[in-house]
Amino acid sequence: MVFVWLAVAIGGCLLLVLVYDLTQRRHAILRNFPVVGHFRYLLEAIGPELRQYIVTGNDEELPFNRDQRRWVYSSSKNQNNYFGFGTDSELEQSSNYLIIKHSSFPVRSPLPGEADYDPYYAIPVAKILGGHRRRRRAFRPPSIVNISAMSFGSLSGNAIHALNAGSCLAGCLHNTGEGGVSPHHLQGGDLIWQIGTGYFGCRDEQGNFSLDHLVETTNKHPSIRALEIKLSQGAKPGLGGILPASKITPEISRIRGIPMGVDCISPSSHSAFSDADSLLDFVENIAEATGLPVGIKSAVGEMDLWHNLARLSDNTERGVDFITIDGGEGGTGAGPLVFTDRVALPFKIGMSRVYRVFAERGLHEKIVFQGSAKLGFPEMTLFAFALGCDMVGVAREAMLSIGCIQAQQCHSGHCPTGVATQNRWLVRGLDPLLKADRLANYVMTLRKEVLTLSRACGVVHPALITSEYLEILDGRFGSATVPQLFGYELSYGMPSPEDRAQITELMNGGPGGTATG
Repeated sequence: MVFVWLAVAIGGCLLLVLVYDLTQRRHAILRNFPVVGHFRYLLEAIGPELRQYIVTGNDEELPFNRDQRRWVYSSSKNQNNYFGFGTDSELEQSSNYLIIKHSSFPVRSPLPGEADYDPYYAIPVAKILGGHRRRRRAFRPPSIVNISAMSFGSLSGNAIHALNAGSCLAGCLHNTGEGGVSPHHLQGGDLIWQIGTGYFGCRDEQGNFSLDHLVETTNKHPSIRALEIKLSQGAKPGLGGILPASKITPEISRIRGIPMGVDCISPSSHSAFSDADSLLDFVENIAEATGLPVGIKSAVGEMDLWHNLARLSDNTERGVDFITIDGGEGGTGAGPLVFTDRVALPFKIGMSRVYRVFAERGLHEKIVFQGSAKLGFPEMTLFAFALGCDMVGVAREAMLSIGCIQAQQCHSGHCPTGVATQNRWLVRGLDPLLKADRLANYVMTLRKEVLTLSRACGVVHPALITSEYLEILDGRFGSATVPQLFGYELSYGMPSPEDRAQITELMNGGPGGTATG
């Protein structure tokens, strides 16, 4: 009889846990996998003790190690993201280890309650996007940290909703990805509309680019602040995009203008242009029609494109307003293993090569450079700025902030947290309002720590940090600076003197030019 009552008691407790898990909204894992989902949190809680003896260290997992994930999770929840007992890295014996050299006279950081304290840690971009070419709708992006390209279709509607609403709260830009502008993108956040080879949202019935549809959509949605022409991406450069048929819902079919039941294949190249010359014609055509700044996004392989773009921009009245360099280590898109592992240069090598091409012609101060590929951590953002970036885009780190647990099921349609799936049961576990707050917390915390690092180096903005402030250890008790490693002149990586003066004034509380345009 005792065992019967014990079983009833256990069953009742499990039933209560089941009801709680299904109705709570804070944890997608528990909502999607009631009761058994608690084992994940139990293992996470005792994980450090287990791993200390039998599994892996804090720096060993990929693509993001445990320390990186813990920092994102803690930051997104506004929890303590400090680490105790010093570093667990072997600094002097670590190869390619970044060291940031602080100033003996750092800039003071305002404290809560002081007149100049900013709880949002706003860091506007040092250059005006579209300013050099006098685009009608040129503006200064209000945040150096923005959400990189991830399409509705690849991600769930709830995930896109959370990213856009969170971007609105954090005051940053949200890249739509190549899947077009969906209702989930219209939650208050400003957009960069990405135009891929499939021309989703701006295509005719035959799948060709339609300028009329582009202009119609940009006029309809004033939250679209810039246009990005996607040439390739780090996850599968030179391959085009693939949205599996299992992820195509009636809503996605309607937004993209594609059939149900078959894989959606974006071609590997554009039909609207075929070389650097016709690309610049395309850029100027849509910039004139919309008034928006227009840029390109690409992973870096052969360098002919970049040499031709720089030459034509230098010698003709045409040019892009911004360039997004995606590293070969980027990875929100699913693709063949050989492409994800072996095609396109890593970000730091690719970015430095492209930047030098434009800097040698004196064009680097006229173009806004954006980097993407695992740059969503303070030291990596600072490294990107030393290489010449004016802003960074974060993708997988943003996914982590809204609940991703690095299950690496993005390609299968079975993402357990409802981020990268169209499965209705799994998607319901992701509460977009709660996750929007977490995305905003993550972005603001990243800006806070980048700003703190900048002030530690004696400047008020990361764009003012010269490349000599960073040193790379070689694992043999030696080191080299960024200019030595990447062949940079000492002036490389910095905005123009006029832009430096304006951003300094802006960060110190002055007008500093147009803040958000």
